[in-house]
Parts: sequence; structure tokens; C-alpha cells
Amino acid sequence: MDPLTAEELGRVRALATSSLCDADKTILLPDPAIRAMVPEVRMAGPAVTVVAPDDHLPVLLAAGQAPPGSVLVVVNPRGARAVAGELVTAEARRSGLAGVVIDGFCRDVAGLRRMGLPVFARGSTPASGSARDPRGLDEGPVALGGVPVRPGDLVLGDDDGLAVATPDQLRAALAGAEEVERAEAAVLAGMGEGRGLAEHTNLAEHRAARAEGRDSSLRFLV
Repeated sequence: MDPLTAEELGRVRALATSSLCDADKTILLPDPAIRAMVPEVRMAGPAVTVVAPDDHLPVLLAAGQAPPGSVLVVVNPRGARAVAGELVTAEARRSGLAGVVIDGFCRDVAGLRRMGLPVFARGSTPASGSARDPRGLDEGPVALGGVPVRPGDLVLGDDDGLAVATPDQLRAALAGAEEVERAEAAVLAGMGEGRGLAEHTNLAEHRAARAEGRDSSLRFLV
């Protein structure tokens, strides 16, 4: 499984996560309760993994060890305390990471928003975990919101949520996702000129086919 080239990764980062999911319905979706803590950001990068059981020391170490451009995927199997905050995120930004995803809680949300690095978590709590566990990057598979994530899998995220895919999946989905965004932009432009959504789709034909039990797909006519 070859990693994405810099050009391919740039194209992925230019796309909404929903567009890629439209292009490939098999892309895995972690629990949507893990959501963007920093609004209006877009993230994509290869996963590096760390397990942090109510302890933020592994996350702090991993944030300094992870390669630039990667997404730090943190799993807290206890899940009661914050395992990342402003200092961990500042270290991740200094290291050039694409973002931080936590199956658990974070804190210092105001500071995270000022910093602007994409951070996803189940929520926030002011209570920090301990700082005693010496492990750093785990470099093994983890379960992120019920979805398996292996090092090298691509983790994507924006305000709509997270997705996980292999490089090969994204490579195959790129052209389709770009076409989705081109078509949607054309529809929005037409609606801005006063034409209804039904005029830009096969809505009437599709509805009639489904009412008769025939196979059909709703599609754009642009």
C-alpha cells in the first residue's frame, strides 16, 4: 500500500470529508461523538497512534515524536480525564502535525481555538489526567470510535466529523469527490440565480422510479 504523494494529499486536503464519503460509501466513519473542537478547520494525514489511559504524558511525548504532516490518534481507554490541552497541541503544532484526534476528552478549548490546529475529541473537561505513563508513540492499530485505525491509514476531518481510509481508497475516490464538489458548486450557483433544486437533478424521474419499485439513483444534471 503506497502512501499518497504530496500532490494527492494536497488534493485530499482541498476536499470536504463529505465529498470523499459521497465518492466512496465504504470509507469508515468513527463515532460522530468525536467532533471538531476547533471550528472551520480541515485535516488530513497519515495516522500515528498512542494509548493514553487517563494520562497525558504519552500524548505529550508522542506529539514531539510524530512525523510532520501526520495525525496523532489518541485513545483513552478509561476516558474520564483530559489527556490533551493547550501544551500538547502547541507541541503538535511545533512538530508540524496535521492535527490531533482523541477518543476521549481534551481541555483548554479557548487556547486550542486560538491556536487553530485541528483537534477532535468527545468533549472537554477541566480535569487533567496524570503524567506518569512513560509510553510514547504506540505505532500499532487502535480502535478510534469503534473504527480500526492502523498507522499509515489516512484520517480526515472537518466540521462534519471524521473519516478513516486507506491511501488506495482515497486515491481511487479523488476524481469522484472532485466531481461531486464541481457539481454542487454549479447547483448552488444556479439556485443563486433563482432556479430550483429539482431543475438541477433528476428528482421527478427518480421519485417516480422509486414509487414503482424500480432501481434509480438521484443525480445532478450539471
